[in-house]
Amino acid sequence: MKTHFRPVCAALAAFAALALTACASTPPPTAEMAVSTAAVGRAVSAGATELSAMDLRNARDKLEQANVALAARDHERARRLALEAQVDAQLAQAKAESSKAGKAAAELQESTRVLRLELDRKTP
Repeated sequence: MKTHFRPVCAALAAFAALALTACASTPPPTAEMAVSTAAVGRAVSAGATELSAMDLRNARDKLEQANVALAARDHERARRLALEAQVDAQLAQAKAESSKAGKAAAELQESTRVLRLELDRKTP
C-alpha cells in the first residue's frame, strides 16, 4: 500500500511546484494598469461622467478590482481586469464623443434652418 502512495505524493508535489512556478512567472501587469488608468482619464475628459456614466462606472469598478487582484499578487486576473477596464473606458469615451458630435450636428442643422428662413424672408 505504501508503494502506491509514494508516486502519487511525488506527482502531487511536482504538480504543485509547477503550478507555483506558473503563477510566479506571470509578471505584474504594470503597463496594462497604466494604460487602463489613462483610458479612464481620457473618458472623463471626454465627458463620459455625464454622457456615458454606466460605462465609465464599469471601467472604474474593473480597474479597482484589478488593483485588488494586483495587491493579492493575482497577476493574471489583474491583467484581465485591467484590459476589460480599458475597453470599458474606451467605450465610455466613444459614446461621450458621439453624443457631443450628435448635439453639434443638431445645432448646426438648426442654424442652417434659421439662416434659410432669413434668406427666404429677405428675397422678394
